[in-house]
Amino acid sequence: MALILFNKPHGVLSQFTDKGSPTKRETLSDYIDIPNVYPAGRLDRDSEGLLLLTDDGRQQSRISDPRYKMPKTYYVQVEGIVDEDSLQQLRNGVVLKDGLTLPAEAELMNAPNVWPRNPPIRVRKSVPDSWLSITITEGKNRQVRRMCAAVGFPVLRLIRWRIGDWRLDGIDSGTWIKG
Repeated sequence: MALILFNKPHGVLSQFTDKGSPTKRETLSDYIDIPNVYPAGRLDRDSEGLLLLTDDGRQQSRISDPRYKMPKTYYVQVEGIVDEDSLQQLRNGVVLKDGLTLPAEAELMNAPNVWPRNPPIRVRKSVPDSWLSITITEGKNRQVRRMCAAVGFPVLRLIRWRIGDWRLDGIDSGTWIKG
């Protein structure tokens, strides 16, 4: 059984091919050359961080299926200064178009010591930013981005740092290790 922990860079698709696109976009095949492994879940093209790949269908299901409620922690840079009321809204669950999210763990954090993003985020000198650590146990489409926007804080950068007990510690952007 193979388990790969990959630090997916911004702009890379969470799949091995990019069929039907008129432009060549980066995919997992540009970084991972191990046969017969598949992503356990997805990470949006404009998000970065931990993506697990495995050759074990059962393990893939346990990691990605929402019914197992595997916790996923994200480091999120948002526009604006986040207050306690907004954090409490995230902790209580946020109403999105597709329903109420489950409660999240949400805390302010210092800017993490992470790799520079390529391309860099758009910075506006007149608008401060904040970093949050958000842990969710479900996986609605673009959930963390939508939750932050719903409480008034657009996401500038989103890094998945942890899935269950697997962490991104020590894995450089664009590289992978066996788990």
